[in-house]
Amino acid sequence: MLMRPLFRLVPDDTRIPFMRGRIMGLVVSAILSSASVVLAFYPGLEKGIDFKGGIIMEARTPGAADLGQLRTAVSNLNLGDVGIQEFGDASTVLIRLPVQGEEAATQQAVSRVRGALDQAAPGTRILRTEAVGNRVSDELFQGGLIALAISLGAMLVYIWFRFEWQFAVGAIATLILDTTKVVGFLAVTRIEFSLTSIAAILTIIGFSANDKVVVYDRMRENLRKFKTMPLRELIDRSINETLNRTLGTSMTLFLSALPLALFGGDALSGFAWTMLFGIVVSASSSIFIAAPILLFLGENRLRRGTEAVAKPAAPARAAAPRAATEP
Repeated sequence: MLMRPLFRLVPDDTRIPFMRGRIMGLVVSAILSSASVVLAFYPGLEKGIDFKGGIIMEARTPGAADLGQLRTAVSNLNLGDVGIQEFGDASTVLIRLPVQGEEAATQQAVSRVRGALDQAAPGTRILRTEAVGNRVSDELFQGGLIALAISLGAMLVYIWFRFEWQFAVGAIATLILDTTKVVGFLAVTRIEFSLTSIAAILTIIGFSANDKVVVYDRMRENLRKFKTMPLRELIDRSINETLNRTLGTSMTLFLSALPLALFGGDALSGFAWTMLFGIVVSASSSIFIAAPILLFLGENRLRRGTEAVAKPAAPARAAAPRAATEP
C-alpha cells in the first residue's frame, strides 16, 4: 500500500497554463541575458587573484585596525594600487597588491609590507599570503572557460543521445541563458570572479540540467501516452506533474546554501550567494525557457502523424450479399 505524503507544495490536480506566458518568458530571459553579457564587459567582472594575478595578505592587528593608517603605510612603499579592507572582524584586514614581477620581487614586496605593517601597528601578525603571477592567472582563466565549455558540450551530447534533437537544443540554449544570467549577477553584485565562482557555475549547470532532464522525461512519457493531445497542452500537463519535484528539490538546495550565505564568512559567502541566485534561475528556466523553446521547435515535428492517429479509420465496406440461387 502506497503512503501519500502529508504535505505537498502543489496539489495533485494543479493545472496552471504555463505556456500562455511563453512569449513573455523568452523575451524577459533574452533581455536579462543580453544585459548580463554587456555587464560582463562593462564595467566587467571583479576578477579575483586567481584570474587577475597579484598578492593577497591577510593580517591581524592587536586591536581594532586603523584602515587609514595601514593604507598610508603600505601606499608609501610605492608598490602600485593598494587595496585594504576589513575581513571578517575589526582586527583582521585583507591587503591586495598588484603583480610585482618575478618570484624574487614578490618576496621582497611581501617583506616590505610586513615591515610597514609592523611599524604602523606593532604586533601585527600575517595570517596568510597568496601570490599569483600574470602567466598563472591567464592559464587559470583559460582553464576555467574551457571547463565551462566542456560542461555545456557534455550536456548537449548526453541530452541529444537521450532525447530528440529538439530537447537537446532547448536544454543547451536554456543552460547558456542561465549561465549568462549568473555572470550578470556576479557583475552587478561585484562578487569576485574566481575559481570558486567557476565551481559555483558548474554546480548550477549540473543542477539545471538535471531538473530539465526530469521535466523532459515526463514530456516524452506523455508524448507516448497521449498521442492526440496538442503539444502545448501536453507540455503544460508535464510541467504541472513535475512541479512538486522541481520546487521540492530547489527549496532543499536553497535552504542548504542559505546558511552559508548568511554565516559562512567572506570565504564562502560569494559561492553561496551565487548558488542561491542560480537555483532560482534554474528552477524558473525549466518552465519559462526550456519548455517554450521545445514547443516552438517541436510543434510540427514531435506531433508528426498525429492527425493520422486521431482520424478514425474508415469502416470497411460491407460486401453485398449474394443472392442464393437454387440449382
